[in-house]
Amino acid sequence: MNDLKVTNKSTYHYDLPEELIAQSPLEKREFSRMLCYNKKTKEIQHKHFYDIINFLKKGDVLVLNNTKVIPARLFGKKEDTGANIEIFLTKRENLNEWEAISRPFKRLKLGTIIIFSDELKCEIIEKKQDGICRIKFVYQGVFETLLEKFGETPLPPYIKEKLKDKTRYQTVYSKIEGSNATPTAGLHLTSELLSKIKQVGVQIVEVLLHVGLGTFRPVKEENILNHKMHSEYFCLNEESAQTINNAKQAGKRVIAVGTTSVRVLEACAQNGKVKAQSGQTEIFIYPGYKFQIVDCMITNFHLPESTLIMLVCAFCGTDETLAFYNEAIREKYRFFSFGDCCFFYED
Repeated sequence: MNDLKVTNKSTYHYDLPEELIAQSPLEKREFSRMLCYNKKTKEIQHKHFYDIINFLKKGDVLVLNNTKVIPARLFGKKEDTGANIEIFLTKRENLNEWEAISRPFKRLKLGTIIIFSDELKCEIIEKKQDGICRIKFVYQGVFETLLEKFGETPLPPYIKEKLKDKTRYQTVYSKIEGSNATPTAGLHLTSELLSKIKQVGVQIVEVLLHVGLGTFRPVKEENILNHKMHSEYFCLNEESAQTINNAKQAGKRVIAVGTTSVRVLEACAQNGKVKAQSGQTEIFIYPGYKFQIVDCMITNFHLPESTLIMLVCAFCGTDETLAFYNEAIREKYRFFSFGDCCFFYED
C-alpha cells in the first residue's frame, strides 16, 4: 500500500447498517460472537467468545486493562439562573479540580457555580477551547460516594438506549477508577472463564490505561498524520513487565485484550521487551507500525475511520481488515461497545 493511501482517512472507511450497532449487552457476556482471523493462513472462523479457551495455549500471557469507568456525566443547574448544565469529567488534576467538558459551553463564565445537589456543586475556574474547562468541586461528605450517587455512566453517543445495569459497562476485573469509557474487549470475559483460562496454563497479567475522551472523537483531518491523539494515563508495573518479558524470551505468545492493552504494551516497548513505567501516552498506531510485543489481539469491531480501526489495520493489514469487517456485516455481527468481537492470532 502506498504512503498516500496509508495516510488517507477515507482508506479506513466502511459502510455499516445502523441496525448492526449494538444498543445493549447480551444477557451472558461470553455468548457474544467472535470472528477469528489467522494472520498467517488468512483463515476466518465464526465462533462464540466462550470458544476462546480452544485457541489458547499453556505459556500464553493474557494482558488485561484493569481500569474502571467513573460515572463522569453530571447534570446540574446554574446557581444564578437555574439553567440546565451538563458537566462531563475528563481528567482529574488534583483532589478537587478536574478537566471537564461543559454543555452548553457559551453559557458559562469564570466563577459560574453549578449546583448538582445540596451536597455537591462546582465552580468554573478556567475556560479552554472546544468546550473544555477546569472546575473545582465543593462538597459535603466523600466525593467518590457523591459522584456515584449523582453521576451517570458516560455511554458512547451511538448508544441510544439507557443502560439498565451499570456493571455491564464494566469489565469483571475493573479495579482502578479513572476511565471515560470501558475497554470493551474485556466485556466478554467472566470470572468463570478467566478461571478456566488459568487452568489451561495461561498467565494473566494486568496493565492500566485510563480511556480518555479521545475514544469518542473521530479523526477529522483527511491526512491522518495531522490528527492529534489525546494523552491517556497508563501504568505497567514490574511484575507484569517481568512476566511478559519472560514469555517473549521463551517464544510464548502475548495476547492483548483490547486496543488499550495494545497501546500500553507498545508504548513500553524497547528492543523487543517492555519496560515497567507509568505516565501519559499519545501513541498512534497505524499501518506501517512494527509491533514489538503483541502477538495476538482480542478486540471489538471499531468505528469507520477511527484510530482504533487504523490500529487493527496495522496489525492485520488494511485490505484484510476491511474484508473481514465486510464479512462480519454480511454475517450480521453486532458492532461497537456492546457488540461482538474479533480474535487475531497466529499459531
